[in-house]
Amino acid sequence: MPLIDNVEQAIRLAKAICSDIAIYHESKIIEGIVKDNLFETMAPIFEEGRKLYRQRVKPEIDPNANLFDRAIVDVILKSKGHIRSKIW
Repeated sequence: MPLIDNVEQAIRLAKAICSDIAIYHESKIIEGIVKDNLFETMAPIFEEGRKLYRQRVKPEIDPNANLFDRAIVDVILKSKGHIRSKIW
């Protein structure tokens, strides 16, 4: 499979991976938000998603844009804004 060499496709991939994470780990995400330790709790899962993203996208597409991290915020965190937390 050829590597993604388009920023828009890379963004779509990052969001798709984060959507899957959100679906399969919803209770863990909610718990991490409530306990204000989301990034510690989800670190191995986020890293697995980031690794998959890097395997599919040409390195020069995302050297400093952090598209996967932005997708975590856009897809996972924004959808959970209604959860009570010390974070917000």
